[in-house]
This record gives sequence, structure tokens and C-alpha cells, in this order.
Amino acid sequence: MPEYEFRDVYVPRGVSRKAAARLLTDHAEYGHWELDRLLLRTDGSRTVRLRRRIIRQVRATW
Repeated sequence: MPEYEFRDVYVPRGVSRKAAARLLTDHAEYGHWELDRLLLRTDGSRTVRLRRRIIRQVRATW
């Protein structure tokens, strides 16, 4: 079963949809994050949860 690390990103109310999409695209492209959950609040702000897979390296024992 893969392990993931998570990051929560808060996008305030005044940020346009295009700017928010660009922010998330930058996280995905350069940080290898993917969208896990997006919560649109009643005040217009967004809380985004991003995740990326943790790759554990196994030590060689030879």
C-alpha cells in the first residue's frame, strides 16, 4: 500500500479561479503534488489538500 504525504493550501476569497489553477499547476509540475481534495467554503475561499507519494529507498544488504 503506498504511503502519501499531504499539504494543505489555503486560497483566499479574492483570488481568481485562473490564479488558483496556476498555483495548483505549479505545485503539481514542480513539486510532484496531485489534488486529493478541494473544499469550497461558503465565504468563497478554498482549502485544497494535495498529496504526493512517499518513495522509500531500501538499503542494499550485499
